[in-house]
Amino acid sequence: MKKLDKLIIKTFMGPFVATFFVTLFVLVMQFLWKYIDDLVGKGLDTPVIMELITYTSANLVSLALPLAVLLSSIMTFGNLGESFELVALKSSGISLTRFMRPLLMVCSTIAVLAFLFNNYAMPVANLRAKSLLYDITNSKPAFNIKAGVFYTDIPDYTIKVAQKENDNKTIHQVMIIDHTPGGGDKVILAEKGTMLLSPDKRFLYFILEKGWRYEERNNRSSTTPGELIRLGFREYKKAFDLSSFAFSRLDMGLFASNQQMLNVRQLDKAIDSLYKEEKLFSRTVNAYITTRYPFYKWEDTGWLAKATPLAANTTSFKDVIPEKSLRYVMERAEQNIRDGQNNLEGPAREFGDKHSTLLLHKVEWQRKFTLAFSCIVMFLIGAPLGSIIRKGGLGTPLIFAVVFFVIFNIFFMVGEKMARKDVMTTWSGMWLSNIVLMPIAMFLIYKALNDSQLFNKEFYFRIFNKIKKLFQRFNTKPTT
Repeated sequence: MKKLDKLIIKTFMGPFVATFFVTLFVLVMQFLWKYIDDLVGKGLDTPVIMELITYTSANLVSLALPLAVLLSSIMTFGNLGESFELVALKSSGISLTRFMRPLLMVCSTIAVLAFLFNNYAMPVANLRAKSLLYDITNSKPAFNIKAGVFYTDIPDYTIKVAQKENDNKTIHQVMIIDHTPGGGDKVILAEKGTMLLSPDKRFLYFILEKGWRYEERNNRSSTTPGELIRLGFREYKKAFDLSSFAFSRLDMGLFASNQQMLNVRQLDKAIDSLYKEEKLFSRTVNAYITTRYPFYKWEDTGWLAKATPLAANTTSFKDVIPEKSLRYVMERAEQNIRDGQNNLEGPAREFGDKHSTLLLHKVEWQRKFTLAFSCIVMFLIGAPLGSIIRKGGLGTPLIFAVVFFVIFNIFFMVGEKMARKDVMTTWSGMWLSNIVLMPIAMFLIYKALNDSQLFNKEFYFRIFNKIKKLFQRFNTKPTT
C-alpha cells in the first residue's frame, strides 16, 4: 500500500466513524419517538430500556451504513477539493479513479461486513428486539391512581379518590367497587385512607378509615331482590394483587419462524418449502375444481356436433329454455353460482396468504444483499460529488447526502412494497433503488473526470446571461 492510499483511507475513516454513530443515533431517536407512547408510563427498569435500545441499534445498522458512507465520502473529497489537494494530484498525473481505488476497496469491505452482519447478527437482534417490544407494548401501564378519575386497570375493581395529597400515599373520599364473581357488587366508601406497597411490589394495600362497606347477597340468575348488608368500620385493610402489572417476557421461540429472524440459508430452506407447499395446494385445488366444474370438457365429447341447431331468431339462452322451466333453471343457475363462489373464495384466500408469505421470505432474502451493495453505490455517488462541489465541513455535504439518501429510501420503500404486492418481481423491486442510483453515480463520475462545473453557480449564471441576450436579440425590432 502506497502512502497516497494510506492518506486517503486515514482521511476517510475519521468522518466515516463519526457520521455512522451520528446517523445511528438519529435513527434510534426516530424509533423512540415512534414508540414513545408504548414506553412511557410502563415502569420499565433501566436494563430493559438499554436492552431495547441496543437491539434496535443493531437493526438500524444496515440503514446507517449507506448514509455514513455517502456523507463521509462527500466530506473527504470535498475537503481535498477545497484545499486544492485534488488539483495537485491531478496535475501530477494521478487520475480521480486511481485516487478512488483504495476507498472503493474499503467500501467493498464495508459492504461484505454489512452483509455478514445482516445475515448472522441482525436475525438475532431482530428476534430479541421484536419479542421485547411486543412484551413492552402489551404490558399494562404502571399503577397510578389520579384524583377524580375512575381507575379500572386492576382486574375486577373500580377505584375512585376525590383527593390525593402530595405524598402520593394519603387519599380522601375513597370509593372501591368490587366486581369479583360469586355474588353482587361490593362497594366500600371511606373518608380517608393510605396506600402502601408491599416490599416485593406485588400487592397494594389500602388502609381505610371511617367508612362503610355495602354488599348485596343474592343469586345473579334470580329475579327476586337480595339482601343488602351494610357494615361500618373505623379501620379496614384492603389488598389488591398487582401481579398483572409486572413486566413479563414471552418465549422468543414464538417469533423465531418470522422471515426477519432467519439468515440466508434458513430463508432458502423456507422458500423451498413454501414453493412445494404452494404447488401441492394448487394441484389439490385444481383437482377439486376440475372434478366439480367439468364444463370445459363437454366440447371434447362431441356433443356439440350432435346437438339440435338453434333457431335463427335465438338471441339469448333464455329463448331455448321452455317457459314453464325457465324459473326453475334460473334458480338452479343462481344457486350453482353462489355455491361455486362460496367453494372458491376460501381456497383463493388461502392461496393468497401462502403466496404473500412466500413473497415476504423472498423480499427478506434480497434485502440482505441490496442493503450491503448500497454502500458501494453510495460511495460511487459521494466520491465524485465531493470532488465536484469542493466543499468540506458538514454543511453542504450534509445537504447533498440527505437529498440522495431520501431518493434512495423512497425508491427502496416503493420497490419493497411493490415486491410484496407482487406488482414487481422480488429482485427488481428490492434492487430498484440501486438500479435508479447507479446511472446517477456513473454520470457524476464522468463529470468529475472531466472537471465539470455541474454545481458552479457562475457557470449557470453565464448560461443564463447568454440565454437572456439571445431572447433580447429576437425581441429587438429592426429599425427602418
